[in-house]
Amino acid sequence: MMRLRPAAPADLSLLRRWDEKPHVLAADPNDDWAWEVELGRSPGWREQLIAEADGRPVGFVQIIDPALEESRYWGDVPPGLRAVDIWIGEEADLGRGYGTEMMRLALARCFRDPAVSAVLVDPLADNVRAHRFYERLGFRFVERRRFGQDECFVYRLARSGYLAGG
Repeated sequence: MMRLRPAAPADLSLLRRWDEKPHVLAADPNDDWAWEVELGRSPGWREQLIAEADGRPVGFVQIIDPALEESRYWGDVPPGLRAVDIWIGEEADLGRGYGTEMMRLALARCFRDPAVSAVLVDPLADNVRAHRFYERLGFRFVERRRFGQDECFVYRLARSGYLAGG
């Protein structure tokens, strides 16, 4: 049984530990999540969530509204989109289906809002495993794009693709 719960300041040490894991660094090498500050904030354009499997934390999910997000990371985008970041914390939890379930819960959360037309993700361009993961979930490649220091692939899942099961 998996659930997503809001991340809280009490999760600081857990998230710091996960941030240092080689597989997390390989997928997200240049971001500073500023956990000490961000865990105490709850802007209306963002949800930071801990995924728990049978009550045990296994991963992190962030859902943002890229049109409202403060840093303008995604640039000028139309309203009605969401962007998702996701990772599994411990190496032992990789390959167990947790990521798929986390993403399914995140997508259900995004598309619960009838104004959301699509969800975006931006895995690193060289992260072939992530590309296959998102493609299996129905995401379609949009473009190769540079975000800061990172070369990424942008993928999009339209509401119609989500409702059709990918």
